[in-house]
Amino acid sequence: MAGETDLKKLLAAMTPELLAGVHVFTTLPPDAAVPDQLDPVMLFREHEGMTLIVLEDQAKTAGLKTVFRCRMLTLNVHSSLEAVGFLAAITARLATAGIGVNPVSVVYHDHLFVPADRAEEALDVLQKLAADAAR
Repeated sequence: MAGETDLKKLLAAMTPELLAGVHVFTTLPPDAAVPDQLDPVMLFREHEGMTLIVLEDQAKTAGLKTVFRCRMLTLNVHSSLEAVGFLAAITARLATAGIGVNPVSVVYHDHLFVPADRAEEALDVLQKLAADAAR
């Protein structure tokens, strides 16, 4: 189950995919239960509360305040959690284009949450990065 660690291979092999739907970040108090109508793609507990990334429609239905309206990009390359520089190269390229990003790394892939109105542009930036690395 070990993923790739070689930076050049990771960048060349990634095939970024823009997923359907608009996601939002929202929070719940630390001891709150996740409402039944929510199916978070991520849940993270901090001392101050729980952060969830959910589809915007779900958050609205649950009456939750949202913090960041975004789209989800999946990089579709099995990167190791010990890979060095992969997200740094990606976030640097997006930063050069003036696109903010909130990355989430999990066992099989890395996922990027970018502003909803810049998602197509972010996809284009990442596709060019992969093409450059493949040369």
